[in-house]
Parts: sequence; C-alpha cells; structure tokens
Amino acid sequence: MQRPGLFPARSGRNLEFRMEDKAQAPPEATGPAPAEQGPATIVQERHTLSGLPCKTVYGPADRPAPAEEAARLGQPGAYPFTRGPHETMFRGKPWTMRMFSGFGTPEDTNQRFRYLLSQGQTGLSTAFDMPTLMGFDPDHPLSRGEVGREGVAVATLEDMDRLFADIPLDKVSTSMTINASAVVALAFYVAVAEARGLSPSQLQGTIQNDMFKEFIAQKEWICPLRPHLRIVGDMLVYCTRHMPKWNSISISGYHIREAGATAVQELAFTLANGIGYVEIGRAAGLEVDDFAPRLSFFWDIHNDFFEEIAKLRAARRMWARIMRERFGARDPRSLRLRAHSQTAGASLTAQQPLNNTVRVTLQALAAVLGGTQSLHTNSYDETYALPTEDAATLALRTQQIIADESGVSNVVDPLGGSYFVESLTDEIEAAAQTYLDRIDGMGGMANAIEAGYPQREIANAAYDHQRKVECGEQIVVGVNKYQHRGPEISPPTLKIDEGPEQSQLERLHAFRARRSQAAVTRGLDDVRRACEGAHNIMDAVLAATRSGATLGEVCDVFRNGFGTYKDPGHL
Repeated sequence: MQRPGLFPARSGRNLEFRMEDKAQAPPEATGPAPAEQGPATIVQERHTLSGLPCKTVYGPADRPAPAEEAARLGQPGAYPFTRGPHETMFRGKPWTMRMFSGFGTPEDTNQRFRYLLSQGQTGLSTAFDMPTLMGFDPDHPLSRGEVGREGVAVATLEDMDRLFADIPLDKVSTSMTINASAVVALAFYVAVAEARGLSPSQLQGTIQNDMFKEFIAQKEWICPLRPHLRIVGDMLVYCTRHMPKWNSISISGYHIREAGATAVQELAFTLANGIGYVEIGRAAGLEVDDFAPRLSFFWDIHNDFFEEIAKLRAARRMWARIMRERFGARDPRSLRLRAHSQTAGASLTAQQPLNNTVRVTLQALAAVLGGTQSLHTNSYDETYALPTEDAATLALRTQQIIADESGVSNVVDPLGGSYFVESLTDEIEAAAQTYLDRIDGMGGMANAIEAGYPQREIANAAYDHQRKVECGEQIVVGVNKYQHRGPEISPPTLKIDEGPEQSQLERLHAFRARRSQAAVTRGLDDVRRACEGAHNIMDAVLAATRSGATLGEVCDVFRNGFGTYKDPGHL
C-alpha cells in the first residue's frame, strides 16, 4: 500500500490560476440565439478513465449467446470466478475492514491499532517509515528527519514486539506493507510470535513482498532486481513450508495505478507480475498448488465506478484461466484471485478536502460491488498529513455504513448480468490481454522492466491524464471546476515532532549495547554465506534477527553482497 500523494493537489492549484484567467476573459461575440431545433439531442462521446468507449445504452445485442455468457460468468465461488471467489461472498462473511496505520514509535502505532480494533476494525495493516522500508536503521545519516514520519519505525526485534504488544498474533490477521526489507520484517514477526509461544503455522496475514512493482512504480529497493527476486523466492519457499495461513506475496496493482497507470494497465502489469512469481515458485522446486493458494492481490479503486467493478471481475476470470491453462493448477484455491483493495490516494485533493469523503465512499462501494476480500478506505485529510484519529474513524465508519446500512451485501454479485458491466468486463479483459501478450513476447516481466517497458507506458498514461485535468477535459471537482474563490480551509492535521526519532535512537543504542556482538557477527556471516550460495536467505535472516541483528545490519549485507541499484530513468 502507498500513502496518497499531493501531485493532483499541486497541479490543481496551478490549474486554478489558469481557470480564473479564463473566467475573466471577455465572452466571445455571438449572434442571435438560434431557433429551437426540436427534441433532437447531441450525445457526446464518453469514455472510461482508461479510454474505453462507452455506448449510450447497452442491451442483449451486446452480449454473446446464453451458453457462452454462462461460461464467462459461472457462479460465485466457481470457475472462472467472475462473480466472486466464494459462493456466499458477503452473505457468509463481511469483507475484512483493514485500515492502513503507522506513525511514530511502535507504542504510538500500537495505540492506534488497538483503538481501531475497539472501533470494529477486523484486521491490521502496518505502515512503516521510510528508513524501515529502505533498510536503514534510525542512526543512519539518510534516516535523519525521517524516523517515524510517514509510518512506524521498526529496526529491532524489540521494536516489533512493542508494535504488537497486547495483540494476540494467533487471533488477528496482520498485513505488513513492506517490500525491499520485507524478509527482515517477516523474520522479526515470526521471532516475536515464537517468543510468545506461538508457531509460525499459527500466524495469519500478508507480507507485501512485491519487488516487480517496486521497480515498475514505487521505486523502493536495496539491490538490483534479480537478487531481490531471489530473496522473494526464498521467502515464498519458507512461507509455503512453515506458514500455511500466511500470504507470502501481495501482488500489488495499487502502486502501479498511483504512479499514473490506467485501470487496464494496472490489471495487465499486475497479472504479469503474478505470472512472474508463479514461475519463481516453480523454479524453486515448489508445486504450483502448494503455494498458489497463498498468493494474494492488491488493487487500487479509482473514480470510474463501473470500470473499477469490471476490473475486479476481469482480474478474477483472467487469473483463473492463467492458473489452470498456463500453469496446470488443479486446486480450486489456486484459481481463486483473492484481493485487498484500497481507495485511490491519487484521487484525493487538497482543495475542498471534505469532498474526499464522497470520493472515498464511492470508491469503497465500487470495491464491495466488485467483490473485494478486504478494504482500506483513505482518510479525507491525507493530502495534508497522516490521518488524524477522527479522520481514520470516519474512513472506517464509511465501510461500516456500507456493510450494515446500504443493503449491498444482501445479494451476491448484484451487478452480475448487467449488459454494461459484463460488456465492460470483456473489454477490459481483452485490452489487458494485449499487454500480457506483449510482455510474454519480451520474455516476461523481469525483462520488460529492465527494458523500461511498463515504466514508459505508465509515464505516458500519467502525462495524458494530467494534460486532460489541466485543460479541463477531465473534471476534478474543486480543482478545475466548482472552485472556491476564497482561502482554502485546511483540516486539523496529525503532527509528528522529533520525539519519536530521539526515542528510537536511544533505544537502538541501548539494544546494541546489551546484545552479544559475537552472536550477531555469526548471524550476519551466515546471511552473507546464504546470499553467496544456495542456502535459503529467509532461514538465515531469521536466525540472525534472533541473535540480535538489526534491520539495517541485515540489509547492509544485501547491499555489500548484491550491490546497489540506480534507476536508469526509462522515459
């Protein structure tokens, strides 16, 4: 998951000046009013945000013969899972309400976790700060001023223990949004659970661990792509053997979409990444049905209501076909695409921030009607800072009102059979398949990334969208239409002072002072040897963290052994 950015808000402020200038321009000369032309109406051409054309009305002629339609749709919980991965969907179990949270010290975030659980949240989702994500300890020069700012600071086993204090790890599902240093975070979590008398097999949750999308979109890495994929593969093997309830990879379209991709590109590139991970698992000697059931996906739910619903439906159908026809999967669980969704941070605006509550509500409703398994709803104030407790509560209440008051969960797949929704699902699938075929022709996603292909496609799409916003072709309420002419009123914001950074520095130094340096050195040497040889890196990292190695120390082994990476800027 990714924090919403300010890019739309910044561009919108520039746009306001242009729109004001335009509004003050003298009107063009016009002749007499035209005579009435009768009831005929000129219907403007409309497209989805991905550029797919929308007809004025859809009907039976837009759908295939009944037998073919039935094969495309199936039934909920049955191949090809277009209508949902589970038979009873939300009639049987509501989606997991999993709010993304993290700031300051582990205690700060633990308090927010426990507050949200007390308010009805049903799963945890952890946001880490930038030093943790990039594999640096708080005392590294690059960490200065960033510790605890955009997420929680976790550098040691003790930090992870504090983060989940008084939270039963065998009862709560935990998601950790971390990638480049994910192997260390997972090792910390397992070691904390073991210290509490739990087995790794009892833990349920997800580690994002999606390095393809990091090199495509989010740009957080420690070493080059291929070594990162080696680590991902070793984590996949470890989780398959020891953590049967744990999702070893959350294959993430969210960051790809937030970087500027269209819904079609998000779907295609994410499925291509998923294909790459299945190939990594098989190359590691795993049977596809042993690990594929624990792969999960993560989608961005943007403003185009029906396109987002159709995207989720197309994703399930395409993944089921890929797993059965391409990889020979036989276990129905391997064919089911299970997904977490998050409302689109990039759609939020700093102008008229209360409007964001409406955007988030519509996006959340689209995620539910599209059949998501869990959901994070963004807070309306996230274009200004990390969400306040009140804003996060309102975002959670948005889901609860949809679940308990709207009635949308009364019927499984209520939009199934809609002429428009099914036609749009087919169109998105066909457009995404074109991208998949192109990536296959390049030899897979790793080769495509190294050639800069998805990066260029996303950059072009982002430019095109912003151009449409700047010229007013794409309306953003409060930004290029219906603007306030007076000063903008900012919401209350959460402020993070320097206290957490100082606290984490003191704790880190005290932790290092009381550990056995000899044991740490042996543990880090074992990690280095695993990187150089064929031993499982996850096993070595877990042993090193038990001995007291910090996150930064383990990641330094990766930097020294695998080298570092600089983005060549494929534009």
